[in-house]
Amino acid sequence: MSQNQVVIYSDGGADPNPGIGGWAAVLRYGEHEKVLTGHDPQTTNSRMELQAALAALQALKRPSTVTFHTDSEYLRRGITEWAEKWAAKGWQKEGKPTPNADLWQQLLPLVKQHQIEWHWVKGHSGDPMNERVDQLARQARLEITPKVQLSPNIPRLYLRASCQGNPGPGGWGVVMETGEETRQASGSELKTTNNRMEIAAAIAAIQLLPPNAAAQLFTTSDYLFQGATQWLHGWRKRAWHKKDGQPIANHDLWQQLDQLLASRSIYWINAKGEEGKQLIGLQEAGKLAVQASQSG
Repeated sequence: MSQNQVVIYSDGGADPNPGIGGWAAVLRYGEHEKVLTGHDPQTTNSRMELQAALAALQALKRPSTVTFHTDSEYLRRGITEWAEKWAAKGWQKEGKPTPNADLWQQLLPLVKQHQIEWHWVKGHSGDPMNERVDQLARQARLEITPKVQLSPNIPRLYLRASCQGNPGPGGWGVVMETGEETRQASGSELKTTNNRMEIAAAIAAIQLLPPNAAAQLFTTSDYLFQGATQWLHGWRKRAWHKKDGQPIANHDLWQQLDQLLASRSIYWINAKGEEGKQLIGLQEAGKLAVQASQSG
């Protein structure tokens, strides 16, 4: 690979969305590698994806041949299909200002300085470099995420799920810590999905609490976290249908969870990437989920 041939992987995200965000990019050229990261206290997934690409291309000091990998269709299609049209219309989209126009306006002229081949990578599919930039972006976000102060008087619920296929045999595990006491629970289904097991774990965990109780709930599932903290209200208003009129996936479980949440005060914590020693409960819940999925 010559010095003017560059391979770039980028990623970005916010949690919640909008909320605290982080981005990352890794550039490889010849035997050299450059790692770039950054964060923003109030942003969106889309802005972080754009910021990662912008920073990566700004780091190139000369016109280059670039192979660019991203798991964001918004970024890839935006720069290859939409941005020129938005620019021609004065950065208007359907008569309204184009979202994130400030970043697109910076990105478009940078892209024209290079010969870029854009590749979409399915997120969390096992691509080592995609997983790496995902982790770097998460670390950047966590650098400015306030640390949760755990009260010893409030139960802590740790949830994990495991599924051998999609669909396939699945299991969930729950660990509840209250002071020095620990309770565990697990369950399984012969044909299910990881998302269903995540919701089932939450239902089982909250059922361990008496009515009107408060608890801190730790999950590593973006799907469960976003659903419980952002999407439930809208789904309920639309009688458990999406905006396009289609029924939401797993609506039976989401309705059960919604009913349980109405009588309990749950503080949701997205612990994705935080399965370290400080959260032993997550590790134990993970072991329970794997055991349950294997036992069927």
